[in-house]
Amino acid sequence: MQNKKTGGKKLELMNLASLDDLKFGSDGLIPVVIQDAANKDVLMVAYMNRESLQKTLDSGLATYWSRSRKTLWLKGETSGHFQNVKTIYYDCDKDTLLIQVEQAGVACHTGERSCFFTRMA
Repeated sequence: MQNKKTGGKKLELMNLASLDDLKFGSDGLIPVVIQDAANKDVLMVAYMNRESLQKTLDSGLATYWSRSRKTLWLKGETSGHFQNVKTIYYDCDKDTLLIQVEQAGVACHTGERSCFFTRMA
């Protein structure tokens, strides 16, 4: 059963003059940790470029850069499992983002709620 896109809310940039203040890698990407805004579970890790981050800010819906397909992807576009962004933080080095979301459905493409469901140690 697919979930409906609940509509995001435009997010205002805070504590940065522009996205250029962030440290994107030489590949133009910045790693992003996705966390459930309500219970703080880590749901997944993804990558963004400037365009996907700007689309996320503009729409309030998480949009990432697919390294394998080399294209933007709106999370939930095919599965219906959209991520409504509540807050975005950057780390002390400005080279990693933490995005807190309201997750519709599951975050992992395997059908698990989180991509981190296999314990290693």
